[in-house]
Amino acid sequence: MKQALVNMLAMQHRMNTRVHENWVEQDFEWYRAAWIECGELIEHYGYKWWKKQVPDIEQVRLEVIDIWHFGLSALFADGKSVDQIADDILADLVGHQPSGLGVREATEELALHCLQTKGFSPSRFRDLMTAAGLDFDSLYTAYVGKNVLNFFRQDNGYKDGSYVKNWDGREDNEHLSELVAVMDHSAADFADQVYAVLADRYAELVLTR
Repeated sequence: MKQALVNMLAMQHRMNTRVHENWVEQDFEWYRAAWIECGELIEHYGYKWWKKQVPDIEQVRLEVIDIWHFGLSALFADGKSVDQIADDILADLVGHQPSGLGVREATEELALHCLQTKGFSPSRFRDLMTAAGLDFDSLYTAYVGKNVLNFFRQDNGYKDGSYVKNWDGREDNEHLSELVAVMDHSAADFADQVYAVLADRYAELVLTR
């Protein structure tokens, strides 16, 4: 698990550096982005007792992955190395008893911690991940895919507004999930393969139309 954490932290650092070279020193409010994503997750899961709602679990899981991106970023705030942060995450997880909370309750616990501490709790995130039906392997696979998508967006005009997020009536996130589902997640060049298939589909559905 530690090596996977190191890999994800390193990938997050590269992504954030792409957006701002000295991103750690900027002290961005990553906790705020995380709790706002928690609100979006609840929207997908449903909370309105006064109307019929069916949880969109796939979208819930996508929001969980987005929260993890911001959470990993928040953990860099103390200036620690990737290896040290991975050790801190493991220590937090080892010392935590699973809460057994449902999706809504686990999301609220994580959001509350973000607001109270302006930080991020890996153990509370683990409770949310479990409630959403994700294990660590599926988190890792989904994280790598989304990280690659974020790079792809940057490479194709996300920052200047020229990137097209909806491909043939579906969000790029949905295309990503579909493409990754049939790939070899254990391949050494998994991230490169994901980028290649995203580029092919974007060219087919967006650039040639």
